[in-house]
Amino acid sequence: MIIKRKPTHPGILLKEDVLKPLGLTITDAAKDLGVSRKSLSELINERISLSPDMAVRISKATKTSPES
Repeated sequence: MIIKRKPTHPGILLKEDVLKPLGLTITDAAKDLGVSRKSLSELINERISLSPDMAVRISKATKTSPES
């Protein structure tokens, strides 16, 4: 039996792998990324998908590639 699961949303990864370990609030992270708190909150809470612009901003802040 093959069990299919939904892919993990990028907002969850950002929250669990970046914000929590660094002790950042959504407000602080939004300020650092140069985006509104509302847009980052919507991403974290899986209400919007990851835009190319947000992927680039996050990659610059985390020193990774936008694809990752």
